[in-house]
Amino acid sequence: MMVARTFTRRCAGLLTLAYSMALPALVQAKALVPEVSRGQQLVESRCFACHSLDANRAGPALRGVVGRKAGKAEGFVYSDAMAAAIHTWTVSSLKAWLTNPEKVVPGQAMNYYLEQAQDREDVVTYLTSLSKPAQK
Repeated sequence: MMVARTFTRRCAGLLTLAYSMALPALVQAKALVPEVSRGQQLVESRCFACHSLDANRAGPALRGVVGRKAGKAEGFVYSDAMAAAIHTWTVSSLKAWLTNPEKVVPGQAMNYYLEQAQDREDVVTYLTSLSKPAQK
C-alpha cells in the first residue's frame, strides 16, 4: 500500500512537471495560429498607406506577391537594391522581410517592419490567400 501511494505521488509530480514545462510552448504555439481576417485588417490599416492590392503606389501592388520575383512587379520602379534582388517571395522570405527589410535586402527603401510575430504571421497568411488562383 505504501509503494502504491509513493508511486502515485511520483506520477502526479511528474505529470505536474511535464504540464508546467509544456504549457508555455502550447500558449506560444496557439498565439501564432495565423488568421486571414486579422491579416486583412493589418494590411488595410498598416500597409495601404503605401501599397494597394492591385495598383502600384509608393509601394508595389500586393496581390500575387507570394511567388513573385522580388523587385520585379510589373510597372513599379524599385530602388537599385530591390531591383537587384534575386529571390522569389515565399512565406518565409516575406516573414523575414516584415521582420527586418534591411537585413533581407540591404539598401531597400521600405523602412517599415512589423514588430509582433503574430502580426507577421497574419499578414503573410492573408497575402498568401491572395496569391492562390481563384476557385471555380
